Amino acid sequence: MAAAAAASSELLTGWCLFGLSLLAILAFCWVYVRKYQSRRESEVISTITSIFALAIALITSALLPVDIFLVSYMKNQNGTFKEWADANVSRQIEDTVLYGYYNGLAALSFSISSLTLIGMLAAVMYTAYGMSALPLNLIKGTRSPSYERLENTEDIEEVEQNILRIKSKCKDGRPLSTRHRRTLQQLEERLRTLRRRERHLELIEKSWWTKFCGAMRPLKIIWGVFFILVALLFTISLFLSNLDKALHSAGINSGFIILGTNLTNPLNMLLPVLQTVFPLDYILITTIIMYFIFTSMAGIRNMGIWFFWIRLYKIRRGKTRPQALLFLCMILLLIVLHTSYMIYSLAPQYVMYGSQKYVAEHNMTLDGQPGNVTTYVPKVCDADAPEDQCTVTRTYLFLHKFWFFSAAYYFGNWAFIAVFLIGLIVSCCKGKKSVIEGVVDEDDSDISDDEPYVYYG
Repeated sequence: MAAAAAASSELLTGWCLFGLSLLAILAFCWVYVRKYQSRRESEVISTITSIFALAIALITSALLPVDIFLVSYMKNQNGTFKEWADANVSRQIEDTVLYGYYNGLAALSFSISSLTLIGMLAAVMYTAYGMSALPLNLIKGTRSPSYERLENTEDIEEVEQNILRIKSKCKDGRPLSTRHRRTLQQLEERLRTLRRRERHLELIEKSWWTKFCGAMRPLKIIWGVFFILVALLFTISLFLSNLDKALHSAGINSGFIILGTNLTNPLNMLLPVLQTVFPLDYILITTIIMYFIFTSMAGIRNMGIWFFWIRLYKIRRGKTRPQALLFLCMILLLIVLHTSYMIYSLAPQYVMYGSQKYVAEHNMTLDGQPGNVTTYVPKVCDADAPEDQCTVTRTYLFLHKFWFFSAAYYFGNWAFIAVFLIGLIVSCCKGKKSVIEGVVDEDDSDISDDEPYVYYG
């Protein structure tokens, strides 16, 4: 009875933390969707669907630290199982996480792995670019509203002069040629766009929020430097992990799977150290997952939604179509599926066993005593540990069910590193973003200016 009560108490601790995360996630999803959705085209059903789809993506990402927490919490620091954590209880607890992930591993493992492969492609395209674009945009900031308005005024004057020059050719009653009519139409469209830009720039220039964002520039630069250092840390860790697999795995036929670590990386070294102080390791792993999610959002927001070389939708504050929001949530769901493998690549031993230890025999010879003396010492769980002494996370078992998917993920990690480096170079070469980037586009109508707009800097 006491063992069952202890089991319930320990299990409740992990799921209470998960419940608090759930509330925070729902609040964030509501704010995010409302921030980007178009006010004119918003629909109740699509809004609710987007909010819950985005919440499901974020909630699924939170299951990985819960999985690691549960397998770690079954054992004491001396390597022995807690009284309540017998084989049946351990299996039952881990199965709760398994059900939370997949509603049954055997039936859905192949289909989920296939979706995870699509998520890998989305992560290579959006997350890798977002990891470089987000921090550099924070560091570089945006252009000055006053300077942009001055340039815009000069552009308006130039376009108006070109329009007058073309119209002067038909003062004597002669009709304009087809080429001139087409040019005149393009100039008039350009003039309408420039005048919409003028209205927005005037509002932003007078806004108190613009002044506040200007005062916060040093803080944004600090955050940008921090994020680029974190991105470089992730990239270096991922490179060392992939290099380890390339040098020490059995090759493509094994899915480049290695048991243990030969070339360690910074994150794989840091997490075991943080395990000694609860709950620092769980805070770090949750932070890493959320970092991947937010950089993915930044990548999608900067690039828009593409199907091969065709741009389907733009993600713009206050002007995003309902269909685009649903696509965004679907892409994030797929990326989250791949996030578990990314975390495993960064910290394989930690994802497999968490902070578990096991009791190992140690033979030693003492002075003055004949023969060897057998002692029992706690050791950190690794690939050499007995199967009945260390519980592997359900996440690890799922990730390595099919070797060919593991091989595809391995090559995907190399592509991720390459796209990140390319995105870093491109983001460094690009100039500062316009202060109204994404607010006024050539394909906007004049009615779109009637929508409320808030500048966030």
